[in-house]
Parts: sequence; C-alpha cells; structure tokens
Amino acid sequence: QVQLVESGGGLVQAGDSLRLSCAASGLTLGGLGQYLMGWFRQAPGKERDFVAAISWGGARTDHADSVKGRFSISRDHTKNMVYLQMNSLEPEDTAIYYCAADEDGRRVGISVSDYDYWGQGTQVTVSP
Repeated sequence: QVQLVESGGGLVQAGDSLRLSCAASGLTLGGLGQYLMGWFRQAPGKERDFVAAISWGGARTDHADSVKGRFSISRDHTKNMVYLQMNSLEPEDTAIYYCAADEDGRRVGISVSDYDYWGQGTQVTVSP
C-alpha cells in the first residue's frame, strides 16, 4: 500500500516562499519514478483543486493557471520524494495541500479521479 506524507506547510506572509515535501513509501512499481505524482489543494468550503503534476520520470509537468510562474513541482527518485516549491505566495493560496500518486505514470493527470493514493495534507496559510 502506497503511503504519502506531506510536510513543510505553515503560516507565512504574502510574498514569502515555502517548499512542500511529500515522502512516499510502500511503492510497488520499482520506485517513485514509475508513478504519476500530483499536488492538490482544498480551501475551506471549496472543492479539492489541481495544483501541479509530474509524470513518470519527470518528463512532463503541468501546473494550474493560478500558480504558473510561481509554483514548481519536482521529484527525486533516489529519495522517493516529491516537492512543490511555492514562491510569491498570496492569501488566495491558503488551503490544505495534498500529495497524490497513481500507478499510471505515463500521463499527467489533473483530476482528483486520476489518482488512487492520497496523503493526509499539510496546511498552508498566507496572511496579507
């Protein structure tokens, strides 16, 4: 069973940066490099929204329009880690951020339904 644990969230001011980390374990496909990995976020009272995704081997990435140019997803296969670098944070970025994984790493998925495994989430709060 794949397990995902997020870390790195916190309370910051607008304009600050944060780097979220996602540690993966229980992988069954020969390592994290085989999996599709993604980041989603959910603000209070709202649906869970796509933030960024990275395909098998890191060949392809995609970012939501709202974070393009500010956020960047990356992965380290050797450490089974996925990262979300967040720069120029805005109060609208306040949400719980979730790491997600799926065994079909050939594509970049942007829907919640594209992923089978989820972490518990880490809170990011951006003050004005």
